Amino acid sequence: MADAPQLLLGALLFLLPAALILLLRARGKRPRLPPGPPSLPLLGSVVWLTNSPAAIEPLLRKLFARHGPVVALRIGSSRLSVFVSDRRLAHAALVERGAALAHRPALASVALLGENANTITRASYGPVWRLLRRNLVAETLHPSRVKLFAPARAWVRRVLAEKLAAAPPAGGGPVVDTFQYAMFCLLVLMCFGERLDEPAVRAIAAAQREALIYRSKNMPVFAFFPAVTKRLFRSRLDKARALRRRVTEIFLPLIDARREYKNKNRNGGGEAKKKEETTFEHSYVDTLLDIKLHDEDDGGERSLTDDEIVVLCSEFLDAGTDTTSTGLQWMMAELVKNPSIQEKLHSEIKATTGDDQEEVSEEDVHRMPYLKAVVLEGLRKHPPAHFVLPHMAAEDMEVGGYTIPKGTTVNFMVAEMGRDEREWENAMEFSPERFLPGGDGEGVDVTGTKAIRMMPFGVGRRICAGLGVAMLHLEYFVANMVREFEWQEVAGHEVDFAEKNEFTVVMKKPLRPRLVPRRPRSSTATQ
Repeated sequence: MADAPQLLLGALLFLLPAALILLLRARGKRPRLPPGPPSLPLLGSVVWLTNSPAAIEPLLRKLFARHGPVVALRIGSSRLSVFVSDRRLAHAALVERGAALAHRPALASVALLGENANTITRASYGPVWRLLRRNLVAETLHPSRVKLFAPARAWVRRVLAEKLAAAPPAGGGPVVDTFQYAMFCLLVLMCFGERLDEPAVRAIAAAQREALIYRSKNMPVFAFFPAVTKRLFRSRLDKARALRRRVTEIFLPLIDARREYKNKNRNGGGEAKKKEETTFEHSYVDTLLDIKLHDEDDGGERSLTDDEIVVLCSEFLDAGTDTTSTGLQWMMAELVKNPSIQEKLHSEIKATTGDDQEEVSEEDVHRMPYLKAVVLEGLRKHPPAHFVLPHMAAEDMEVGGYTIPKGTTVNFMVAEMGRDEREWENAMEFSPERFLPGGDGEGVDVTGTKAIRMMPFGVGRRICAGLGVAMLHLEYFVANMVREFEWQEVAGHEVDFAEKNEFTVVMKKPLRPRLVPRRPRSSTATQ
């Protein structure tokens, strides 16, 4: 028995290397997650102790500089969020393996508010999303449908010109409010098929914006421990519900009026009905009233509820108003700051349109390469959104050599890609010429199908459905505003490109230019 300790020691010495080998192999099989700051139980990444989730972009820039183009943050006890800043990795993930990232993560705030997630931006990748998106693209945003709203765009152009012309002669008045109002006029008409008067449009705009801004600023807190935060911040949920009820109260009469209009035409056996001057023959609501969803209760089909239609109308207005008005403000600010570029654009407009034309037509803008270059450069340098809407991994996948576990939220840095000094020459300089032949942006495809250089509308299967109409609106209104006015900088209100996060990334100090008419005013806008 005296040899027992020696035998035990020998056995341990023999087994220890084997145990170490097994341990190393087990560690080697663990998924290699993207790097990021350490996490604490329940809290998540420790950076939340000193950083606000609302100011995530500067934090991410520091993390990218330290760890590379793929980083991870943990929100709460389990939710992992991955952020990608490299355009090639974005293309591999969103285009080459698009189906794996076509889902959207569930938002705790939506569930807490009891809202339906059946919208184009929030719905999971599946039959409901495909139906809603196909309806929007085919029935409202298809070029043949968009053309039906050409008279509406011409009316809004006149409204915009009238409002801008009424600004103080010495300049210095903010123009972003005018841009927002004009875009609401257009999108409200496209949505509800009715040209409303100014008080009605402003009531819709106020209700929509207040609800949107409130939610974007106050709802992210519910991503942290919703079981706890729903009690700590109950007043925020109550306020959000009240703001949603206000929107519903405004929208329902408009939806009911459109339902009645459709029923009258249908009951008339297809005969054309005499319409009011302010009523359009087509609207987004028309298409929503015709949609049939699969009813999971009885296996049949059902129409959308009024609440579902209200949420889809809100989505339609949000997607097309703030983003476009924000883009317009940034582009006009660059033209104010760069008068030589503005004059070059004006020269192209004069060469393309006749002096006797009332407007730069939609056909005209398609024949203006420098105009398109100005708009693309504005979207590259100043994308209205600096992130895409978040994606969710439907399966375990690899991005940049790292494992992205199923269920992980994945987002992509839109502004970082468009401003990457390694990809763009003098990236922070506003130079539309880069998108002309010979420039470093020549032939850029904003859909990112073949390669991503910039992605202001996202890319892949969840690319913005309104890309085409957004480009049309930006080109059309920029061209007409430059044709009508010379945009000048005002002493004391110099252009400042500092940014501020709202629903979109806006100018911290709104643009306040002097507008000098280039030609006599001859047309008036009627409400």
